[in-house]
This record gives sequence, structure tokens and C-alpha cells, in this order.
Amino acid sequence: MSALKIAVLASGRGSNLQSMIDAIAEKEIDAQIVRVLSDKKDAYALQRAKNNAIPCDYLQPSGYANREAYDLALAAKIKESGAELVVLAGFMRILSPAFLNCFPNRVINIHPALLPAFPGLHAQKQAFDYGVKISGCTVHFVDAGMDTGKIIAQKAVPVLDTDTADRLADRILVAEHALYPEVIGLFAQQKIKIINDKVKIEY
Repeated sequence: MSALKIAVLASGRGSNLQSMIDAIAEKEIDAQIVRVLSDKKDAYALQRAKNNAIPCDYLQPSGYANREAYDLALAAKIKESGAELVVLAGFMRILSPAFLNCFPNRVINIHPALLPAFPGLHAQKQAFDYGVKISGCTVHFVDAGMDTGKIIAQKAVPVLDTDTADRLADRILVAEHALYPEVIGLFAQQKIKIINDKVKIEY
């Protein structure tokens, strides 16, 4: 079985991208990042890609007539790369059905909360302000909603009495860096299935 080819979409520093690069380098997962794409010219994720000789592109949203045209341009770049799985790593745009229809059940994202609780932006602060005792992160399939896709895997992070919202966010990020490569590894082993509209992992 050949390595799973993945494309990564990122808008910022790309720390989750780095966790994938590291896991692949350590041979923890059988995958290959074939393209990194960003909607931000100065995204450090692009530099991470260049540092590791991964093909990367910046696509400027304002250069396209509308959201759908932009998404179709992204999709074309991904298809050109031969990627089998699209991985969002801090990509700050909601993808349209035009994009998602190109890759059915092949687009995943990670969210810094235990979905369906605290979707959207600043999820760690939402959880902290609410006073939850356990937070964490969730890897899910991407649909046209805001963090509403089918849940693939979750990792819990306890909220400590000494936490601030920022400290909690930092600890959740550590959990993300462990969970995301693990899930990509499961895709590479073809162990993730959708049965009766729920995700099942075959161990």
C-alpha cells in the first residue's frame, strides 16, 4: 500500500502542519504531504512547507469573482497534486459545497473543543469562560456548516484550577498535535468508515 497523499490548507502559523511533517519524518504514519495551500500570503505554514521541500501555493481570495470560484481553484490545485485526503490546519475560511463535492468524505478539520460544544472561533476561551471541567479537541469531517461535520476522534484535556484561557489553549494544542497525526494514520490504514451515518474506527 502506497503512502496516503494529503493536501493541507492553512491560514496561519501551521503548528498542526508541523506535527504532521514530524510524524511522517519519524515514520509514525504512512503519509506524504503533496501540497500546502494558503489564503494568506504571509502564513508561516507556507514557510514550513518550503523548509521541508513541500510544494506550496498562496491563492489570493480577492483574485476570484466569488467564494465558489476561489474554492474551485483550490480544488483544482489539490486534484493536480493527486491528494487523497484534504486536511485543514488552521484554515480560516468556511468551504463551500462546490469544494466539498469534489472530495466527498475526504476533507477533515481539527477543532480545539469537544464538539458539538463550543463551535466557532475562540473555542478554548468559550469553554474556559463557561466553566467546564474537561475540554479537549475534535477531529471531524468537514461539511458546509460551522464545525458540524461527523466526529472522527476526540482527545480530552482536563481544565485545571490554575488554568487561564491561554494556558488551557496551549495544553489543548499539545493534544491536537498528538491526535491529528494519529487520525491521519488511521486514514492511511483505511480504518475509518462511515456506517449508519456515524464514523467507526476499525482497530
